[in-house]
Amino acid sequence: MATIYDLKPKFQALLRPAAAYLVGAGATANGVTTAALVLSVAQGALLALAPGAALPLLMLPVTLFVRMALNAIDGIMAKEHGQATAHGAVLNELSDVISDAALYLPLALIPGVSAGLVALVVVAGIIAEMAGALGPLINASRRYDGPLGKSDRAFAFGLLAVLIGIGFTPGLWTNVYLAVMLALAARTVFNRARRIVAEAP
Repeated sequence: MATIYDLKPKFQALLRPAAAYLVGAGATANGVTTAALVLSVAQGALLALAPGAALPLLMLPVTLFVRMALNAIDGIMAKEHGQATAHGAVLNELSDVISDAALYLPLALIPGVSAGLVALVVVAGIIAEMAGALGPLINASRRYDGPLGKSDRAFAFGLLAVLIGIGFTPGLWTNVYLAVMLALAARTVFNRARRIVAEAP
């Protein structure tokens, strides 16, 4: 199934000049990863401090886009500019799941939004990322299969934030929306686990 992740090569091509500039300026891949994490935590704090307020909700898609750009840039810097390290690999995986939690869990504080469903979707997303990262442990590849990978979750949560931010009152529709996300996240875990096992020697 096609996912937003399939657009990554084109996205990376657009960001290579920025990555090269940052390397030339003395920046590191780990520094960019940390910047994305700090940005995510700051955005999450804004959402948590003003649950349901329009401005933080409408800012979320912008923050998510910047986060994705920084995540792509740190990958380019690590792989194409000789900055790949074991520390960086661990930081990258951990910062992804911490950022997801920081950005999305505050949506559970919005009146009318099911806190339980938000939490379940976030947990399922974290499990999906950890499932994808298991590949190298058994000599298989790191998996990014969908249908609800990191980029797809960002789009889905960003759209939800925009809809609420422009005035759609949370209720049954948000529960259905989140339930669909949860089902897609569960399918993502299954797809990644199955393909890792099939690929393993």
